[in-house]
Amino acid sequence: MVESTEIQAAFKETEVGRIPSDWGVRLIADLTSLMTNGFVGIVKTHYTDFDHGVLYIQGYNVEENAFNFNGIKRVTNDFHSKHEKSSLKKGDLLTVQTGDIGVTTVVPEQLVGANCHALIITRFKKNTAEPFFYSYYFNFSVGRRRLKEIETGSTMKHINVGDMIKMLIPYPPLSEQTAIATALNDADALITQLEKLIAKKRAIKQGTMQELLKPKEGWEVKRLGEVAEVVGGGTPSSFNSSYWKGDVNWFTPTEIGDKKYTYESVRKISKEGLTNSSAKILPIGAILLTSRASIGDISILMLEGCTNQGFQSLIAKPGYYNEFLYYLTLTIKPLLIQNASGSTFLEISPNKLRSIELCVPPTKEVQLEIAQTLSDMDSEIELLEKKLAKYQRVKQGMMQNLLTGKIRLV
Repeated sequence: MVESTEIQAAFKETEVGRIPSDWGVRLIADLTSLMTNGFVGIVKTHYTDFDHGVLYIQGYNVEENAFNFNGIKRVTNDFHSKHEKSSLKKGDLLTVQTGDIGVTTVVPEQLVGANCHALIITRFKKNTAEPFFYSYYFNFSVGRRRLKEIETGSTMKHINVGDMIKMLIPYPPLSEQTAIATALNDADALITQLEKLIAKKRAIKQGTMQELLKPKEGWEVKRLGEVAEVVGGGTPSSFNSSYWKGDVNWFTPTEIGDKKYTYESVRKISKEGLTNSSAKILPIGAILLTSRASIGDISILMLEGCTNQGFQSLIAKPGYYNEFLYYLTLTIKPLLIQNASGSTFLEISPNKLRSIELCVPPTKEVQLEIAQTLSDMDSEIELLEKKLAKYQRVKQGMMQNLLTGKIRLV
């Protein structure tokens, strides 16, 4: 009971929720020297391809505490000079006001002097607030929820400058804002560094795969039907509930993506349901290949099971190594789509699939060596991805604790 009293005494209930007793609550208007919209209107006629044009930031370029420069535009200097109120300065907050409402980032040095479109620009008075603290706050679930409360519009939801500037926000001491922002920036830097490393490893693996699987002297041209048995799937009748209560693993395309192994199915069917459908039990190691709608997504089956009719699965024939076929099949996705047909949705037939030509090494030993090299690279990437997921969870925990004052840094 004593511990509970001490915790309650350290916090207070306010208009912005429960915050530490030494934090304040302030109007955004009291902290800012400027809050305005980026240009709103038709701007396409002012785009320019010249490098000396002014960078023009739009909603799709804004990410949480970051920027995406894909498809970034430039506008003419004449347009920019006529709309100087939306010229950006270092430390400005940019908040998406239509679409993915509330996504916020901070303008870095390299974007000083850029212009922007339909974004809310928040410029804090000098030495009154730490921009990164409030960027993290608006991207945090609590901040997003509070921005959602001021959404307006029936067809297209948006937030207005006039409503946002009247918002009350938590106001920790400036030194604590800076400490929190620094800690979260450090976490983001680790995550970004790891994301870049994973992207680099994936690119290396892609290049290695192309080189290793490129036809070489002595390799043989084979039809897919010669190296693997092609097995279709099926679905039990939905009118018999007993078919859907069992222990037979039953896969649908939703479980298959750009991943190497599938460990569990979303649903299970009964042995009776299996018997009364066109599905067949597939052995561990079978290659699950989506053959309709989304064509060419594959995984290696790591537990016995069957599939619905959205698959044509591959079982390696004697003399061929299933993991090698997995990597080889990854490289022919465009060919699979090219051989598909259909009016409602694309589908590649079993016969079309069997007739596709591949170039394969003559010995299983070479297949195994290639597969092992690529598998080792996949394992390294998988470990990095797990590490990234851990870092992202840690950052979310940090935001939950630091932005609510549950953990104090100063």
